[in-house]
Amino acid sequence: MYLYHYGLSELPFSLTPDTDFYCELPVYSDAMNVLRIALESGEGFVKVVGEVGTGKTMLCRMLLNYLDKRAQCAYLPNPYLSPNELRLALASELSIRVARTIDQYQLTEKINAKILKLHKKGMPVVVIVDEAQAIPRETLEALRLFTNLETEKQKLLQVVLFAQPELDQRLAKPELRQLRQRIAFSCNLKPLDMQSINVYINHRLKAAGLSFENMSGGELFTPGAIKKLLKYSRGIPRLVNILAHKSMMLAYGSGRFYVEAIDVKKAAKDTDDVSFNYWWLGLTAALLIGASIYSLVITGWMS
Repeated sequence: MYLYHYGLSELPFSLTPDTDFYCELPVYSDAMNVLRIALESGEGFVKVVGEVGTGKTMLCRMLLNYLDKRAQCAYLPNPYLSPNELRLALASELSIRVARTIDQYQLTEKINAKILKLHKKGMPVVVIVDEAQAIPRETLEALRLFTNLETEKQKLLQVVLFAQPELDQRLAKPELRQLRQRIAFSCNLKPLDMQSINVYINHRLKAAGLSFENMSGGELFTPGAIKKLLKYSRGIPRLVNILAHKSMMLAYGSGRFYVEAIDVKKAAKDTDDVSFNYWWLGLTAALLIGASIYSLVITGWMS
């Protein structure tokens, strides 16, 4: 690989959500502030929505690190759970030993008792659901009912939903209006702009061991390369990572140290889901459709 060529200790653009590479850009620091305020104020439900690849899982890991020793967390990475499976998963996360054949009413009572016990110890319970857009409606309702456990001042169980925009579409339906009204705090993860991409790229390179002090140009990716990264990735961090990794491989294969715009362009041609500016194809199609309609109208008028 290119590690020795660039003087790196590890790959800078891996797709795994390694918190050592977390870059505190405004979009993420704003989201973390919303989460902290919501949880500290005792709100029942909090929602974080973002498109695929915008960094929800990384933010989820950062929240788990932040809540360590501050709260008892129940992390549910798999949303495809029935209400019964949800209760068993919560019991497992809260270290409640039960038989899988236990009556669901008894299981719910055990979970409520454990939540009350933790509350008396000053330890709030936070349930974190990743990919929440896929959680079944009945399971969402079961989760909502757990948040009914409360004192006069605060909820004893809080829920953070990390989801794709499809969750908002589901919550807009009448049958989920009770849950929708309980979401007091919500934030959306926006794509990165060019300045953020530049900071993000350099941050990950530095975290991977790159020394910027000995670089005559100051940065590994040229300004032209950053512009191309924005163009093809649409500001989605996961695509930025894929394109940056491939671009560095191409520069290394060409015997160059700096990554240029041509490297990113070549990387984009070999990557799914990138944005190419094919506006002229759309214009051509529109002209052809318009010409066809005009032809049919003229033909019909003449006949």
